[in-house]
Amino acid sequence: MTNTINELNKILEEADCLVDEATLNKALDKMATQITTDLSDKLPLVLCVMNGGLIPTAALIERLNFPLEVDYIHATRYGMETEGTSLNWLSYPQTKLKDRHVLVVDDIFDQGHTLQAIAKWLETQETHSVYTATVINKLHDRKTDMTPDYIGEDVVDRFLFGYGMDYKGFFRNLKGIYAVKDS
Repeated sequence: MTNTINELNKILEEADCLVDEATLNKALDKMATQITTDLSDKLPLVLCVMNGGLIPTAALIERLNFPLEVDYIHATRYGMETEGTSLNWLSYPQTKLKDRHVLVVDDIFDQGHTLQAIAKWLETQETHSVYTATVINKLHDRKTDMTPDYIGEDVVDRFLFGYGMDYKGFFRNLKGIYAVKDS
């Protein structure tokens, strides 16, 4: 392990909480209302983007009171690092995709490369429609030319962790969005 518990605890202690649990819950409620309006009559397949999308997907689908299926996809640019460039496909959905309405849920829309690549791949699978959702939208001008269909909260351009997002593999479990202390 490259980080000690003391180093990790110091990162959390010094971090700024940018979005607290109550604000996240309001954002998820709003997203769920929008998704229900758009997808409640379509028997959608909800695809969780692992690992970051695990917590947001669980929180979101608890708010969706209509028939849906759940599967996952694992494609990452980061792995256990804080930066990444090329997309690495680790797992494809096991559910039949043809003619399905698919909702892809991820933790953050940073530059958008991962979500855009997943959406484009899904379109090649003869899906009926592809919708995308992220709990966090990082505000900066380095985005791809796509925008998620559903966004929870906009957050400043800092290194974020919590609520699915990690700091070197840790802290995905936190019930808020934190930013590493500026150096």
